[in-house]
Amino acid sequence: MNEAPETEIELPANLKFLRVLVTILTATMIAGLVVVIVLLVTRFPDKETLSGTNSSILPSEITLPEGVVARAFTQGSDWYAIVTDQDQILIYDRDKQTLRQTITLQNN
Repeated sequence: MNEAPETEIELPANLKFLRVLVTILTATMIAGLVVVIVLLVTRFPDKETLSGTNSSILPSEITLPEGVVARAFTQGSDWYAIVTDQDQILIYDRDKQTLRQTITLQNN
């Protein structure tokens, strides 16, 4: 049982260069993926950030008229608006939390 002696074949120079380029590309892609994940984790706001710093901006409780369901919410400097399921926009005063204006949307 004679085993053939192991001989190492030397790779051509351009193949060695290609192997180095592929290794560098792999390392760059892994580093880029780690950077993207870290940025998403650190920059993505969590619930505590939203409720902690912006709690003075959002009203603590919004009371809607009977039978109205909110579909969307937006706000300005001294008002906030609620789009309802009845195709109305209810605009409230932020300080007094009173209804300032009602806009009824027309169906075309």
